[in-house]
Amino acid sequence: MHDRDSAGATPAIESNPAVALFYDGGVSEITLDDLPLRDELRGQTPYGAPQAPLPITLNVNENAHQVPAEVSADIVARIAAALESVNRYPDREFIELRDAFAGYLGHGLTRANIWAGNGSNEVLQHVLQAFGGPGRTAFTFGPSYSMYPLLTRGTGARWTEGTRAADYSLDAADAAAQVAAADPDVVILCSPNNPTGTPLPLDVIEAVYEAARGIVIVDEAYWEFAPKEQPSALTLLPGRERLIISRTMSKAFAFAGARVGYLAAHPAVVDALRLVRLPYHLSALTQAAALGALAHAPAMLAMVDEIVVQRDRISARLRELGFTPMPSWANFVMFGGVADPAGAWQQLYDRGILVRDLGIPGHLRVTAGTAEETTAFLDAMASIDSSS
Repeated sequence: MHDRDSAGATPAIESNPAVALFYDGGVSEITLDDLPLRDELRGQTPYGAPQAPLPITLNVNENAHQVPAEVSADIVARIAAALESVNRYPDREFIELRDAFAGYLGHGLTRANIWAGNGSNEVLQHVLQAFGGPGRTAFTFGPSYSMYPLLTRGTGARWTEGTRAADYSLDAADAAAQVAAADPDVVILCSPNNPTGTPLPLDVIEAVYEAARGIVIVDEAYWEFAPKEQPSALTLLPGRERLIISRTMSKAFAFAGARVGYLAAHPAVVDALRLVRLPYHLSALTQAAALGALAHAPAMLAMVDEIVVQRDRISARLRELGFTPMPSWANFVMFGGVADPAGAWQQLYDRGILVRDLGIPGHLRVTAGTAEETTAFLDAMASIDSSS
């Protein structure tokens, strides 16, 4: 079993290739080929990294730190209070939560600028449902997050990719030229980029926005791990009604299991997303949990500094071992110089450590975990013959 995810392509997971149908006492096996599936979905496989029961899992960029006990207690109390009225539908407009997100982000934002969903993937899906769809095109610069093409195709839109420099960076003029040539309806920029960790300068975002005629999304899922002195793309929102900045609580807030994502945009964009969302899509329990976490934002974000320490420690030690870690503003490190990525992945797996083989030749990616997990990973890398 390999935790393989080909960046820029549709990732594969283990799945049952056939479904057994029982009728008249017999059994008939059918596959997806036998179903009236949409043509653009044929040959595709769903997203998903194996969740192997290993002691150390550093493959999906989770926050390895648990929510602080005092924060958990408050969240549990809020959920308990929400349960008292769970027989009623939740606030469809999740007004209190939008106010809290606006307060957290700052930059003069109000609830009118905020949207949220069950993870940032649902938020991005809403955007693509509203502004993508049949006959339209979405675009990014590969390699990037492998859910983007899946979300795009799920709405019936066509997926296209531009290219990056050899170090995975983007130049403003070149990026703008590629967007102008592709002429997409939706552009997605990942800042910092997943899976490479590459920073995205604001001048690139500005240039792409000017070259694009449609929506430009800046996915800042990992932004809290960037250097604190660096300005977010949120600073570019004024005067740019087609610009969207998406975020998640899964990473810095250690809230991956709660599934909460959100975005900031012009109020008209938020109105457009109301047209495609499911009714009452954010449960009362989800809203209560997210409000509890946001109420303790400083305590939750205190984990970020330690994660950054481990990320930089990983980069420094891998460099000493002869690998080439990519500059990262995220909570992970992608590194090159791996002679046999599949073999190295397996050797780490056999030692109880799960990392990500992205399908990028000569590279692996590892999440920055706890200090103990980092030590185990680095000791294992020093003990296996994997550098090229």
